[in-house]
Amino acid sequence: VLEGLLLSGYTFQKYKSDNEKITQVETLTFVGPKLKKNAKLAQTFEAVQHIVPGVFLARDLVNEPASVSTPTYLANQAKKLSEGNGLKAEVWGVNKIKAAKMNGLLAVARGSLEEPRFIKLSYKPSGKPKRKVALVGKGLTFDSGGLSLKPAKSMETMKIDMSGGATVLGTMRAIAQLKPQVQVIGYIPSSENMPSGTAQKPGDIISYRNGKTVEVLNTDAEGRLILADALICAVEEKPDVIIDLATLTGACMVALGSQVAGLFSNNEKLTDALLKCSKETGEQLWHMPLVKEYKGDIKSSIADIKNIGGGYGGAITAALFLEEFVSDVPWAHLDIAGPAFSERELSYTPRGGTGFGVRTLVQYVLSL
Repeated sequence: VLEGLLLSGYTFQKYKSDNEKITQVETLTFVGPKLKKNAKLAQTFEAVQHIVPGVFLARDLVNEPASVSTPTYLANQAKKLSEGNGLKAEVWGVNKIKAAKMNGLLAVARGSLEEPRFIKLSYKPSGKPKRKVALVGKGLTFDSGGLSLKPAKSMETMKIDMSGGATVLGTMRAIAQLKPQVQVIGYIPSSENMPSGTAQKPGDIISYRNGKTVEVLNTDAEGRLILADALICAVEEKPDVIIDLATLTGACMVALGSQVAGLFSNNEKLTDALLKCSKETGEQLWHMPLVKEYKGDIKSSIADIKNIGGGYGGAITAALFLEEFVSDVPWAHLDIAGPAFSERELSYTPRGGTGFGVRTLVQYVLSL
């Protein structure tokens, strides 16, 4: 009740010249026997009051225009979060990205005047961590499709393509306040995908630092290219689990609609845990298959793999592409293309960014 009430009070009116007067609840009193002595209830109330601002942060970042919410802007938000908040922020500029051989991120960013950023935000508890969790969020701040240009109508809401990164930032904000005995590291590769004379071209080959090579046949399938770099980086730090979130495919929306995210995973225990947390938070996930027989659809004749499949099962082939970069680490991929942004007002979400995934990820970390 408290969470729903707080979430439904969100507004984004920064750019309205005549701000509507929104009626908001200022005080909420819960009445009942022995409430003061109910430690679990008090703990729940406190958690909600830290989680909801994390959701609001993610919503704000998604709702900002792409001219404001650039890779540099996202990086600055990560730095602000780390100030006196128990988080450590690292922001890599172009030179460090080049030195780290993050060639997917560099390739996607080539067509834009905006420089890419690689953002790493870390939380470590005071004692020995129970687990080490890596969260990876796609931070594509605007997606024109690159040289494989999207139709104009499809670009109207492409500021939302950094929703995965926004969710990771919102989750890290809540984690820093709730202080679980779990180490959590957030990774956000961030760039724009624009057409220009310097943009990557269909037919280009990307060589990743783990040795994999990728043939780029469609520059509009760019999210997986920048996520691959972040997944490689996460694997190198030996986490117990990796969870990535991305507005990755329209195919997932065709399958599941606008309010359900697709869950792909190489680990049954992680799948079950995320589905349980999803049910508790009301953020709907649906378990989708990693069909091994479809791996042939992303085989390339001149590189190891290509960045698009054969036309059908696009959400599955995109997930199979990402799986190539997670080694044997327990991993889950959440395709949030549908629920990251709502085209209409819902019960506790206005039109716009939803902050989808923050509550489920926090619930998962707290459950460890």
